[in-house]
Amino acid sequence: MTLYRLPPLPTIREIIKLYNLRAEKQLSQNFLLDLKLTDKIVRKAGNLKNAYVCEVGPGPGGITRAILNTGVEELLVVEKDTRFIPGLKMLNEASLGKVRIVHGDILTYRMDRAFPNHLKKAWEDDPPNVHIIGNLPFNVSTPLIIKWLEEMANRTGPFTYGRTPMTLTFQCEVAQRMTAPTGGKQRSRLSIMTQYLCQVKHCFSIPGRAFVPKPEVDVGVVHFTPLIKPKIDQPFKLIEKVVQSVFQLRRKYCYRGVSLLFPEEQRTQLTEQILTLANVEPTLRPSELSMKHFQGLCNAYRELCDRDPSLFSYNFREELRQKKKMKGQDIQINEESETL
Repeated sequence: MTLYRLPPLPTIREIIKLYNLRAEKQLSQNFLLDLKLTDKIVRKAGNLKNAYVCEVGPGPGGITRAILNTGVEELLVVEKDTRFIPGLKMLNEASLGKVRIVHGDILTYRMDRAFPNHLKKAWEDDPPNVHIIGNLPFNVSTPLIIKWLEEMANRTGPFTYGRTPMTLTFQCEVAQRMTAPTGGKQRSRLSIMTQYLCQVKHCFSIPGRAFVPKPEVDVGVVHFTPLIKPKIDQPFKLIEKVVQSVFQLRRKYCYRGVSLLFPEEQRTQLTEQILTLANVEPTLRPSELSMKHFQGLCNAYRELCDRDPSLFSYNFREELRQKKKMKGQDIQINEESETL
């Protein structure tokens, strides 16, 4: 039950008109004006009463209002676009100083310093009373979630406070990739990188027509809760390299992608070794590999790298670039390579 309500305020449309705001296409900005939808997004974050919340890219403040109406203790907003700062200051005044405004880029902001130290919890405990919420611009959503996944693995950034939950928006296709099951059409490297670290849930989808301007795609709301114990117990960079290689040739048998982990002169021998050690059938497609398969591949790759440390520094793309350069050809990575 909501115990706190903001005083009457101009509507989001009125705020946009008042401050002459326009969504910038080059910044992938889309405004969500329906306050019923912003409330629904915030409800998926769970109980926020007396919580400390960081909102990423609040824009004109639709989700900001919904967060404040839950009775949070403090709301930190990180906004890169100066045009939105006056409207956010108005919300700070209306909430009697509960909004702390940071004008900056979330990709470089030090989240480990965002909140008081007394909020920190042991990783094995319940999640801390800290939450991250955001309607992310499409151009920042994937690099940001990869950054946060790495920080989650290393327990840095927002995860210095413990298993900080996140409720974020993405293009629907990206949301589907994050939650895709083994064998699913959308199974990708993003599926593995999120699911090995998090309990990840695609909460609901928002049609593109709900946004201004209307994007060409629908939007998915995704909730992340870090796992106490990751499903693969290896360094993030090692897992990322293995998973990226496997999905490099996503339409081929998995042994083709796995082979790209190794220099050409050792490729056949080491590919056979890693698949045998990991107990992975070489003719499975990348999307058919389970988390257990990836766990086996990462553990086997670690074993091979421990025997020969030079293996980890090998980079197939760099080798390809050098070959192309020597032949005076244009650089072109295989067209089947998957983007996140």
